[in-house]
Amino acid sequence: MKPIAVLGAGIAGLTAALDLNRRGLPVIVFEAGKSIGGMASSFKDADGFSYDFGAHFVSNRLADELGAGGVCRTVKHYGEAVHLRGKSYSYPFGLMLSPRFAAPAIAERYRERPVFSAADWFRKKYGETLAEEVAIPLAEAWSGAAADELSPAIGQKFGPRILKSLYLNAAAIVTRRAVCNGYSHEMPESADVYHVYPEGGMSKLLEPMASEVRHLIRLESPVEKILVEGEQVRAVRVNGEVTEVSAVVSTAPVHVLPRLVSGSAALEPMAAFRYRPMIFVNLRFTGRGLLPDTMLWVPDRSLPFFRLTETPISMPWLAPQGKTLITFDIGCEVGDANWAMPDDKLAEACLDGICALYPQLRRRFISAGGVIRTPISYPVYLLKYEEQRQRFATSTGIDGLYSIGRNGEFAHSLMEDVYWRTLRRMADVADYVGRMPGTLPLEAEIQRMMTPSGQEHIRAA
Repeated sequence: MKPIAVLGAGIAGLTAALDLNRRGLPVIVFEAGKSIGGMASSFKDADGFSYDFGAHFVSNRLADELGAGGVCRTVKHYGEAVHLRGKSYSYPFGLMLSPRFAAPAIAERYRERPVFSAADWFRKKYGETLAEEVAIPLAEAWSGAAADELSPAIGQKFGPRILKSLYLNAAAIVTRRAVCNGYSHEMPESADVYHVYPEGGMSKLLEPMASEVRHLIRLESPVEKILVEGEQVRAVRVNGEVTEVSAVVSTAPVHVLPRLVSGSAALEPMAAFRYRPMIFVNLRFTGRGLLPDTMLWVPDRSLPFFRLTETPISMPWLAPQGKTLITFDIGCEVGDANWAMPDDKLAEACLDGICALYPQLRRRFISAGGVIRTPISYPVYLLKYEEQRQRFATSTGIDGLYSIGRNGEFAHSLMEDVYWRTLRRMADVADYVGRMPGTLPLEAEIQRMMTPSGQEHIRAA
């Protein structure tokens, strides 16, 4: 049987490879880089500060699924706040209890408002005041587009309903754990699902999976072309060598796929899809708990950043005792003034900005801790390609080509959702290759029948 090619060895690619391999299907993982893990990576500097590449939220349920539960610490507290007009409000209840925001939100419940854009959705969901002062400015900062040009589907990014949030917040207080609240949309959240963090950094989370499929991974092997005939995947070209395949599972950003696919124009509309580039600036300070909570949203458009994160509030081991680390999220475009700005100038701008909110922090500042730039961070749900996005969410339009992961699905999915969605998609892949001409090798068929899905098939028969 021809192998299934998996493009990328991040959490989605490794999950796909492991699941397909356990089903007895032949798999090859092509990773362009020198190491596995993708964005699930972190490092520790000589001064004892730890940095993640982007923000990651790991639940105990996901850690157990990945076989990494034993190397994870329980996060005892996690919270969010919003800084507005010189005052901080806890999110979401501090905002909701403010009469300025609560009254318009209640009035909106009794108003008929058509929803055509994200701006309409925010006004309908939160009321005019909260939408205009908080939700819309933040959405525009992390997307780089006007809210009336964005799809209302971005509302799916936000957390559970009010009663559910109250229950989960109460559970966090009782259990003294950071109960997940709005961080998994694919599986139910409860008091038993809480945030954890792997000892030694995010890469440790993937090590159990990687150890099982390491022999299937080819590093420094970027896929140059996905060869298609008759709207069906036939082969891949890697480092000039063509390998026939039965299917391709890609984690590549969707706007890259049209350049990879040869022999079909089905994915050409995807080339217009946009991702928001981001800059993450890390600054070190003395003290701990300098922000009102772990994450602080800042809808003030005069400041260069829209979000501040003080991870040591939740995970004190990420900074030396008596010190802390604050990460500044800056939305940008590749090549703009912020992107081109030297690291020291970016750090200076962030320090000036946070001191405009909290002047006392200037005397606590130690040094800059590094700047990370990524050209691909958040998918931007523009209205102009919303119909195409929804079609792509169900199928790539090419038989045997599957797109998974946050970038590959063009979805606002956090780590646990990526995992469950990938598993479900691999069931589709297995079904597809199982329907191809010929039968599975006997050994593969036996292994497939030993999987949970195979056992279900036997019971049903």
